[in-house]
Amino acid sequence: MGERDGYGQFCPVSMASEILCSRWTTLVVRELLCGSTHFNELRRGLPKMSPALLSKRLKELEQTGVITVTRSANGTTHYQLTASGEELRPLIMGLGNWAQRWMESRLSLKNLDPSLLMWDMRRSLDTRRLPTRRCTIQFLYPELSAAQKSWWLVVENGKVDLCNFDPGYDVDLLVEGPLRSMTAIWMGLTTIRQETDAETLKLEGDRVLARDMQEWLGLSVFAKTPRMRA
Repeated sequence: MGERDGYGQFCPVSMASEILCSRWTTLVVRELLCGSTHFNELRRGLPKMSPALLSKRLKELEQTGVITVTRSANGTTHYQLTASGEELRPLIMGLGNWAQRWMESRLSLKNLDPSLLMWDMRRSLDTRRLPTRRCTIQFLYPELSAAQKSWWLVVENGKVDLCNFDPGYDVDLLVEGPLRSMTAIWMGLTTIRQETDAETLKLEGDRVLARDMQEWLGLSVFAKTPRMRA
């Protein structure tokens, strides 16, 4: 079946699948549901998706009425879910909850991606539990390449910026450990306490920030789903 071919069935499941089951489409919708509204924000949540394919999928979602696209006078493009698109929330999140519940942890940790992990952490950080002053937290994944190993979250005035280059600020807390461990923490498969006790994760710097990390870090939206398979 070619990408443009339909299933040839009147069943609503078939018709919905023609819209949502093309490659990357459900992940584009996931990013929109998580609050991304601009092209560059979508790219950061989908770092392995080509810009050309992302543009194509967004156009398809607009044509099917899942999103609206508005363009400001300064050329900025804004993507927003319609009522139809918002109604996909329980379906898309349900897919994630199903995978969290039933897929083995070794499979869920097979495809590690520091860009996606850090972007997800950036938008879920609980800034209410962080100092009111500017706060800089560095994450170091020693096993990765030079371009991927260092990341910084800069929190100031309730806003969080993500950098993969040194922003030039003093680091309040350094978090160092394998990407797999940090991803497992994020997905609720382990805890910061377990990883630090095992000396897999190392925290250096502000003691209060280190002590409260499990609270201000937040977790993946799927982390609380109880798992049926280890």
